[in-house]
Amino acid sequence: MQIQRKTLAEEVAERLIEGISNDEYAIGEKLPIEPELMKIYGVGRSSIREAIKILSIKGILNVQQGVGTFVVSKNAQESLATQIDKAKLEDVFEVRSILDAKIAGKAATHRTEEDLATMKMYLDLRNTLAAEKKPLECYEADVNFHVSIAKACGNSLLKEIFIVASKHILSSFENRHNNDTEPFKISQKIHTDLYLAIETQDSKKAEFIAQQIVDRVY
Repeated sequence: MQIQRKTLAEEVAERLIEGISNDEYAIGEKLPIEPELMKIYGVGRSSIREAIKILSIKGILNVQQGVGTFVVSKNAQESLATQIDKAKLEDVFEVRSILDAKIAGKAATHRTEEDLATMKMYLDLRNTLAAEKKPLECYEADVNFHVSIAKACGNSLLKEIFIVASKHILSSFENRHNNDTEPFKISQKIHTDLYLAIETQDSKKAEFIAQQIVDRVY
């Protein structure tokens, strides 16, 4: 899998957690307003808002519209990754099957040229490794192709959920496909079609093809 670098929002979230742990921000206290937080952490408004969203999901902050953002806990709720680690594999597949089409459609709208280059790299690598019968490397290239689509979708929360779930999908490939790359050769065309739909920014077609891949209709 690719090495995931921390975003500015994630770094701000970590610094906020440190401040809360050190009682810089006490439980029940309201955080400074956005412009002040931007000055304190040296980042833009979007990074502050994303950091607050991350900590709200973890149960550390509570956002009250029109009032402010309050510290409600020092302890994060069980992380998404931990919850998925404990989940049954069929539940993980169900999450991915629900998300795939929506992510592909959004990626078609938001993708950049850099995103397309990354997708194409993994798409071609997937094909090459399948032909060379290198199963583990092929499975990883396939997962990274789909992760690169998630990264282009413009929704950081969808992206993170998909990335965590995909780690389990990769593990399942090793058991389910029994070191066979033939299914990946067969599905190369439909994956190429998905890439082309995203490249041409045809969101409806991208959603349709992504769902076909999930349902293995190819």
